[in-house]
Amino acid sequence: MLTLAVVSLLIFTVAVTMTMVGKGGGNFYVVILAMANIPMHEAATTGQFILFSASVAAMVIFQKSKSISWALAILIGTLTALSALGGGYFSHLFSGFTLKLIFAVMLFIAGVLMLVPVPENRDILKVKHFGVVNVKCGDEIYKVNLGIVVPVTILTGFASGMVGVSGGSFLVPLMVLACGVPMHTAVGTASTLIASTAFMGFAGHAIRGDFNPRYAIPLALVTIVGGIVGSKFSLKSKPKSLKKLFAYTNWIAAIFMVFNALRTKGII
Repeated sequence: MLTLAVVSLLIFTVAVTMTMVGKGGGNFYVVILAMANIPMHEAATTGQFILFSASVAAMVIFQKSKSISWALAILIGTLTALSALGGGYFSHLFSGFTLKLIFAVMLFIAGVLMLVPVPENRDILKVKHFGVVNVKCGDEIYKVNLGIVVPVTILTGFASGMVGVSGGSFLVPLMVLACGVPMHTAVGTASTLIASTAFMGFAGHAIRGDFNPRYAIPLALVTIVGGIVGSKFSLKSKPKSLKKLFAYTNWIAAIFMVFNALRTKGII
């Protein structure tokens, strides 16, 4: 059984790393809490609560640096939430083993795509084109092709809902590749989306009486510090370095997911 001090250190490390690249890290939180012999339902509730705390702390820092696109947050957040509902509904068509492998493949592909060089899309349209809109973030304006962004966002949300994740590992590549926004803006906007989904997940668990403030509140304070540190590191880091860190953490998660799937199946 892990002690509270060890759990706090591990969770702080996850909070800093995941915040830097715009990921939630909720799955890592739950695993750490489960290793500390915290009951699964309580671990899931606590994981959502501390994820929300870290994301809000990061959101404040990113907002101060004007690294959040609220227009993209509303557009992508709405589409992913609705499509995730459909993904969750149809997930029963696949076995748990298959879903884990699908998730691992998605993580690997998202990591590879993040290493593809993509120019930032800063051109302001002087002539309006159907399906293309200007999105402002801070002092910059980016043109977003809804004909590409909308279907890609729906597919991302559907796949995320199908495998039961918030989509943090896919939101950043979506915004960087499909929307052409800078890495820092994508990370800041993703933190906002993760905060909203984590709060809804926490509320659902808390209503069922699974919230234990004895562990949740101290660990939330840890993740708040981690979220602040991670967001500041992110803003000071080069976009290329953040993209590499994003890809590497995705691949590590993919390897663990494949291992877990094979072990659960009894293959290894």
